[in-house]
Amino acid sequence: MKEITKETYLNWFEEMSFWRRFEDKCRSLYLKQKIRGFLHLYNGQEAIPAGLAHVMDLEKDKMITAYRCHVLPMAMGVDPKRIMAELFGKVDGTSHGMGGSMHVFSKEHNFYGGHGIVGGQIALGAGIAFADKYFEREAVTICLMGDGATRQGSLHETFNMAMNWKLPVVFICENNQYAMGTSVKRTANHEDIYKLAHGYEMPSAPVDGMDPVKVAEAATEAIERARRGDGPTFLDIKTYRYRGHSMSDAEPYRSKDEVNQFKDEDPIGIVKNRILENNWATEEELNQTLDKVIERVEECAEFAENSEFPSANQIYDMVYEQENYPFLDKIENQK
Repeated sequence: MKEITKETYLNWFEEMSFWRRFEDKCRSLYLKQKIRGFLHLYNGQEAIPAGLAHVMDLEKDKMITAYRCHVLPMAMGVDPKRIMAELFGKVDGTSHGMGGSMHVFSKEHNFYGGHGIVGGQIALGAGIAFADKYFEREAVTICLMGDGATRQGSLHETFNMAMNWKLPVVFICENNQYAMGTSVKRTANHEDIYKLAHGYEMPSAPVDGMDPVKVAEAATEAIERARRGDGPTFLDIKTYRYRGHSMSDAEPYRSKDEVNQFKDEDPIGIVKNRILENNWATEEELNQTLDKVIERVEECAEFAENSEFPSANQIYDMVYEQENYPFLDKIENQK
């Protein structure tokens, strides 16, 4: 595995703290109605993108996920200012304001989107991997899903084909314990989601999703397996979200004590404690980092606020490819 150094931990602390504050800011802006529609926050799950980005080849490896998709593209290198602008529905957003919170996308950074259809990205992720294998690109696709999506039939069809064709894909369940408000134990007669891969003889394992080191270790083995042509792996990364499923979730299905129990295993806290234990930075220096993080988040909000809303004409640019599309002139003449 790529070495995890002092610099790695310091970078993790800054980036994971930034992701957390970014999501907190999004919550505040949503309450102010600057962000509309659905909003699904990532608080508590930061160890997953931290560990993945550390071991991926960001020049060629790909990533695709579900609708909780603000933080993952940042880990892939997407400018957080453009992500915030997308959440605002502004023209400087990653999809020029046409995608919003659930549909961040960046071909430039190999991030193939957040997808609102539960489990819809599973087959798409295998398709991306199929294309890479067909064109001999030596790239690996990271395909993430929630625990609720593992109950979709598309997962089984995709697992079967991915193993049959030995596709270079790593399937990852971001198992945050709840499919919206339904706990894992209520969705099937077993709680070990990684065992779903056994029927296809696909290598699989549970992973501690609160520790970026554990995520990096498991991802390294899975990525290397895929890159050498031995096919997919399924990782059941067990994490926890501190916020509700979305902003409309009152969280009646869990207690505050349960949430606080998982906060004792906070991934940012784990990283911070290791930094302090190894004397890689002082508490004062880490607080200075947090001050910088807050400034960066405010810059993102300011960028989004100052960006323009897209013009109505942009709708046609996103739908019609040919310039002289039939009837388009008649629609324009009706204005």
